[in-house]
Amino acid sequence: MPKVKTKSGAKKRFKLTGTGKIKRKHAFKSHILTKKETKQKRNLTNMGLVHKSDEDNVKHMLNI
Repeated sequence: MPKVKTKSGAKKRFKLTGTGKIKRKHAFKSHILTKKETKQKRNLTNMGLVHKSDEDNVKHMLNI
């Protein structure tokens, strides 16, 4: 059997916390920022967590 490879796009986008949750970045922060309010851009800067219903898919992509 060959080794199971991690999805390279997933390993760039997700990190595991110490408690086993998965951190992610917010979307909509890369461009077209002129029409977004300062508060919205500031809140998009912070890291978020992957929703519980999506955790299994992400863990499968990361081979955890």
